[in-house]
Amino acid sequence: MKILAAIVDEYIRTGEPVGSKALAERDDISVSSATIRNTMAALEQDGYLDHPHTSAGRVPTYKGFRYYIDNLMSPEPIDELKLAEIDDLLGDSAVTDEAIIESASTALAEITKCAAISTNHSSKFSVITKVDVIPTGRRMYVLLLITSNGSIKNKVCRMEFDLTNEQMADFTMFLNEHLRGVNLENMSEEYIEKVAQALGGYMLSLSPLLHAVYELSEEMMRDSVEVRGEANLLACTEFPMDDVVRFLSQKSELSGMLDNALSGINIRFGEESDEFAISNSTLVSANYYKDGKPAGTIGVIGPLRLDYRKVIPYIEYLSRKVSRMLSQESPAQIESEEKDKNDK
Repeated sequence: MKILAAIVDEYIRTGEPVGSKALAERDDISVSSATIRNTMAALEQDGYLDHPHTSAGRVPTYKGFRYYIDNLMSPEPIDELKLAEIDDLLGDSAVTDEAIIESASTALAEITKCAAISTNHSSKFSVITKVDVIPTGRRMYVLLLITSNGSIKNKVCRMEFDLTNEQMADFTMFLNEHLRGVNLENMSEEYIEKVAQALGGYMLSLSPLLHAVYELSEEMMRDSVEVRGEANLLACTEFPMDDVVRFLSQKSELSGMLDNALSGINIRFGEESDEFAISNSTLVSANYYKDGKPAGTIGVIGPLRLDYRKVIPYIEYLSRKVSRMLSQESPAQIESEEKDKNDK
């Protein structure tokens, strides 16, 4: 285990295959070169190391990296100066859930020099707080939908006739009476149909606006994968550029994989799944919570030889920070809930 840890540490540092001579020179390894070579051969046979044909050294495999992360690695504590830098990047002026996640992802990309990824499904727990109709031109209207988590969505609708001020006021009042306080999860086609029936004779003429309400609620419920620091992804010479371009064009496919992840730190290596197929890469993520419920994921995409000792504590810290900012609970309550989930 000591030799495997040393090989992974050295490979992360240099990016080059590690030979027995380099290991024998380390102060923390006191066995002979012959013992080191035999151990390396055994680790290779067991699938923890690979042996590039052009080199006498070994490199860790996915299996070797995972064993190292799970059993051998000692996370590096974040020092006070770095914590202050992260908090400064995160800021405290974000007032909506989306702004909080965006700030956290941007901070994570900046501090790790990797691409930061995030999903946000806190909208699933929010309710409609306001619906408004705003005229923008001849027979053109903007439907505005606002939810309790601060999300604002709008959609332009074309009508067959111009609405009078009285019609707009009546329709807006009707929508707010029937939709305010409704959870987005309950905004089904069946519910919209009931609202349409209550609208009565107005339904045929105002159906574009009512249909827009349903479409906006669907958009708010739809999880998406946001990537910050894309330049870091494009600048990494260890990634095949074709893989990066394909990922950026199909990143939404990651949503299901991220949202189904277990509590704690989750690690996926490139080529381990169809959803995430950037060769020689790793995706490290953690869930964040809102009022004790999973509300999304935050993490990074970096090279396989990512400095996990530093990056994992950053992700853990930011996921806890985001949970506190999104929730009404105290930090102690959130940490207790996370501990309970991990224990289970």
